[in-house]
Amino acid sequence: MFLANVFITPKPTVNDPQGLTIQAGLQALGFETVRSVRAGKYMEIHIDDDNEARAAGTVEGMCDKLLANLVIEDYRFELERVKD
Repeated sequence: MFLANVFITPKPTVNDPQGLTIQAGLQALGFETVRSVRAGKYMEIHIDDDNEARAAGTVEGMCDKLLANLVIEDYRFELERVKD
């Protein structure tokens, strides 16, 4: 079994109003050194497969077909073998 840690973020060329709002809030709270924030999504997905390459293919398929909007988002993931 694998745990997939999936990170989905807006592409660099895409406007990120949520990130801008967070940045402004942090600066208003006194964190003046914050220069930019990009907000995204994080998911933990358990894959019931013992083959790492197949599990990676499964996660890529999920990201490509549903989890990420490939027009405006990028994704990356990490796989970690876990016990059942």
